[in-house]
Amino acid sequence: MATLKLMGIAAATGLAAMVAAGSASAGTLDTVKGKGMITCGVSTGVAGFSIADSTGKYTGIDADTCRAYAAAIFGDVNKVKFVPATAQQRFTLLQSGEIDVLTRNTTRTLTREADLGLSFAPVNFYDGQGFMVAKALNVKSAKELKGATVCVQPGTTTELNLADFFRSNKIDFKPVVIEKLDEVENAFFSGRCDAYTTDRSGLASTRISKAPKPDDYVVLPDVISKEPLAPAVRRGDDEWYTVIEWVQYAMLEAEERGITSKNVDDMLKSDDPNVKRLLGVTPGMGKSLHLDEKWAYNAIKLVGNYGETFDRNVGKDSALKLERGVNELWTKGGLMYGMPVR
Repeated sequence: MATLKLMGIAAATGLAAMVAAGSASAGTLDTVKGKGMITCGVSTGVAGFSIADSTGKYTGIDADTCRAYAAAIFGDVNKVKFVPATAQQRFTLLQSGEIDVLTRNTTRTLTREADLGLSFAPVNFYDGQGFMVAKALNVKSAKELKGATVCVQPGTTTELNLADFFRSNKIDFKPVVIEKLDEVENAFFSGRCDAYTTDRSGLASTRISKAPKPDDYVVLPDVISKEPLAPAVRRGDDEWYTVIEWVQYAMLEAEERGITSKNVDDMLKSDDPNVKRLLGVTPGMGKSLHLDEKWAYNAIKLVGNYGETFDRNVGKDSALKLERGVNELWTKGGLMYGMPVR
């Protein structure tokens, strides 16, 4: 889900680039250390990714990603400020410096990097766009939605993919475009639309958390796009970007080497030189990142490896029960591959 060619405002893009350049020159890592917390832009409420409970506590894989940064930088997962951002607000918040990093189920695309002045960190969830319909509609594929009304949010890659899919398949449809997430979901469940389209993970989340009767709805098997969801930072601040990317790689490396939040203390005794470097027993990696040598240890101990964050938020230990699929480690046939920590 995300804003298309940047809401079409060239002047705003130019201003954003200047703001981004100014923010980058200040050194985000030093700024974050100076204020004693990291500010993360998150969704306004997508179960499994980032959603606040009645006490204001955020949970989800994107929220955990932000906490892992805080653990690596401060050794404290509570040194975080979550800023909810709509699809249309998120890039402006990042460009203006109101948030330090965007951890909000955001698709990495060429125009976002080239035109918005952003740099995307490694993908933390590979997704694809799909459709949800009421079972009573008796539809088995999106190609059977001829003449259907389809709820969609504006200014997103979802909106473009929707138009491309129906155009390429020569199918007539009527988009029902609604800006706010809650309103578009309510429109679908109230019967205003025949189908609702967004990332398949979002559909699974909406079905479980928002549907009056989840069993009355089904996510169709069609996957009509590639949606690599990844954190983003302002371009030009290489020191900050490097911290953001290597925290993700460390969590992947930990899973691959069998290091978890529960056994990480025992793993400090490992003779494996790769483990010793990762956990800071052999110093050097922290110095390279301008962090404490226990940066990765803290992220793993306080948040978990990638598999742990996946399972508890969107996987087998969550309400969504999503399969790992392409989000499995490369050693198990997936796309998740941590760069070597050395």
